Amino acid sequence: MVPLWPIGQLILRGHASLMIKRIIAVAAVIPVMLGATSGVASAQSAPSARSAPKATAAVVTLTYDASQAGQWASAITQGVQNWNSAVHNVHLQPATSRGSANFVYKATAGWPQTTLGPIVPGGSRGQVQLGQEAVDEGYDVTRIAAHETGHILGLPDDYTGPCSELMSGHGPGTSCVNAKPSAAEAAQVDRNYAGRTAAVSPKQHQVVIDIWSGSALTGAR
Repeated sequence: MVPLWPIGQLILRGHASLMIKRIIAVAAVIPVMLGATSGVASAQSAPSARSAPKATAAVVTLTYDASQAGQWASAITQGVQNWNSAVHNVHLQPATSRGSANFVYKATAGWPQTTLGPIVPGGSRGQVQLGQEAVDEGYDVTRIAAHETGHILGLPDDYTGPCSELMSGHGPGTSCVNAKPSAAEAAQVDRNYAGRTAAVSPKQHQVVIDIWSGSALTGAR
């Protein structure tokens, strides 16, 4: 009689071999499954990273009152629009009330004169006196209004500049009707208002008197 245990050993060895093969097959599949799962997770998380909102710099809002500007109203509106289209760090808009305005426009009989800024919310109030004498000399009303607004935003006069520069004022003569700031002027205003807050507002401002045939600075206000 042939002993049974060798046959039993063969059967056990066969089962063991089959189990090992199955373990190897499963082990080979696991990394593939993990990789596919990781890929899905990455694909799902990627859009949220791309759609994350970008941080934007704070824009300073300056309000103005033009209720005393009379016939200058349309020139002021156009001049303000020109500045708002050119700069990014400050935005000009009408005040909800006269008392809340950061600066005011007034029609006057003399030469234009304006507070030299940059004016900021919470600081001293600026004033633009739009003088009729400059109009009588033949200068464009919109250029005058936009030029004087440039002083509010912190730009000085540059009478030697070309007509393409708004702050050249009367320098290029009465034939110059450009009422838009140059790229360099707009960039300077953006620098003036980059990170501006009321806390860093100057306590005193000079007043620029634009004779439109000369210029002078009065004492601080």
